Amino acid sequence: MTVVNQQYRKLIPSGATPREISEVVNNLIEGKTNNTGDFTTTQSATTTTLYNERIGTSSVILFTPMNDKAASEMASLYVQSLSKGSAVIAHGSHNFDCIFKYIIVG
Repeated sequence: MTVVNQQYRKLIPSGATPREISEVVNNLIEGKTNNTGDFTTTQSATTTTLYNERIGTSSVILFTPMNDKAASEMASLYVQSLSKGSAVIAHGSHNFDCIFKYIIVG
C-alpha cells in the first residue's frame, strides 16, 4: 500500500501574522485542504489501511479511481471500519494495482 498526503500550512492557535492568515485563507478558497490523499491497493489483499490524523469515527471518506483497474473495482470498495487516525478499506482481491485518491470529511 502506498499513501501520499499533501500538507498545507496550519495556523498556530496563539495567533498568526496577516500574511500567514492570508495564505491559509487563499489556499482554502482554492480548495487546498489537508483532507486528501492517495493510496494503491496491494495485489491479492482484501483490505488496505489508511493512516491519516484527520480520520475519526464519524468521518466520511470518498474515493476517486485513478486508473481503469480501480474504476472497475469501485463497486467492491467500501470503508470497513473507522478509528481515530485510521480507516480500513475493504476491496476485492485482484492481481493488478488499483490507484485511488480520497477525501476525508468530518
